[in-house]
Amino acid sequence: MSHSAWLFMSLIISMIVILFLILKVKLNAAISLVLGSILMGALSGISLVETIDGINVGFGNMLKGMGLPIGFGIILGELVSRSGGAQIIASKIVKAFPKTKAIYAIGLAAFILAIPVYFDVTFVILIPIGIALMKEINKSIAHIVGAITIGAAAAHTMVPPTPAPLAAGEIFGFDTGIMIAFGTVFGLIGVFLVIFIYTKFLDTKTAFWNPETDESSAGVHIDAQEDSSITPPSFGFALLPIFVPIILILLNTVTNSAMGDAQPSIFLFLGDKTVALLAGAIAAYLIGVKCMGKEKAEKAATDSLSSAGIVFLITGAGGAFSNIITITGVSDAIADIVSGFAHNVFIVLILSYLVGLLIKQVTGSGTVSALTSMTIMSGVAASIALPPVFVAMACLSGTLFGATVNDSGFWIVTNISGLSIKGGIKTYTVSEMLESVFFLILLLIAAGGYMIIF
Repeated sequence: MSHSAWLFMSLIISMIVILFLILKVKLNAAISLVLGSILMGALSGISLVETIDGINVGFGNMLKGMGLPIGFGIILGELVSRSGGAQIIASKIVKAFPKTKAIYAIGLAAFILAIPVYFDVTFVILIPIGIALMKEINKSIAHIVGAITIGAAAAHTMVPPTPAPLAAGEIFGFDTGIMIAFGTVFGLIGVFLVIFIYTKFLDTKTAFWNPETDESSAGVHIDAQEDSSITPPSFGFALLPIFVPIILILLNTVTNSAMGDAQPSIFLFLGDKTVALLAGAIAAYLIGVKCMGKEKAEKAATDSLSSAGIVFLITGAGGAFSNIITITGVSDAIADIVSGFAHNVFIVLILSYLVGLLIKQVTGSGTVSALTSMTIMSGVAASIALPPVFVAMACLSGTLFGATVNDSGFWIVTNISGLSIKGGIKTYTVSEMLESVFFLILLLIAAGGYMIIF
């Protein structure tokens, strides 16, 4: 067996051990990733001292570029949610659309909210609005749950500051603004077209949805807790914390592309993802103080970080695993193994998609599967005639393929919506599966267009 083949086998063995620890031993994903990194180092022949040093360096390097942006993004999202801004955004968007297009409105609202706010919070905010709409437009709960899932999942998977797409630039070495631009454009196209396909399917295949078996006897569960002491912001102010960091990052990307080395340093400073998300967090805090008072705003900011620890650990552990893959030469080995078809960008994109898909199906974690699949494919990205963002998005698209009972999002959607497990599969799983496949098709079309033009 060649050295490259053995390194590849070492990666497979390490991945199997990581998945076994997560699924069977029920060990924390971060701990499992670190143990897998140690095993990867040992199998590849580097010393234990070099392995642990590589783990520490990889963990530190990932959080050096990601830690503060993730933290500021979490604070931003929590403040937007607790100040009432998220509800204002959702209701305004839905009211702006005619009732005949209400399904698309709820999907768009989910997409925008899920940029700064976690998937589960987005769903909790939107489902009461969706239930009210459902009765007005005479649609089933499946239409509403599917649309919210499609919109929120696309933004959560494709658009920073969510940890997985935010890490794409760090892993592949491209600007965060590129990920925002690609993720937003592909995401919005996907949201509207997949909602169209999914709703048409529900409308024509009426036997697909059976309320007697797909909806539980408990009905929709909504734990609405309104605080009368909070004065929600206006629609414009509610959107401000979301768009401030996006605009700053994109401004840096655009000026860098247009001006190159002549770009003023102020754009580099303001467009840095740490500074941009800090600006967004400050905007959210100031709006939060105005809407709910200084004490509640400070508490919201503090409480938001109580759940951030596991995000930091998993992200850092993903960085550790990534660095071990690099220093052991696995990335080069994978590139060497696939060199025979590296000229075929379509095969590389499909392979990247399948790696993300398979890891997501086994682990159920979008973040773990995204970080791992992007790490594995990062060495291949440099060998093909496509910008690395294509490979990153292929990996991310694969992680959208709908998992079920091992996915926390599945249980959130199923329980809050009052669905049976069967109903959860028909909404959450099927809608994400359609979205995942559509993103791959869209990427392949875009890659073909890029190859023709360039």
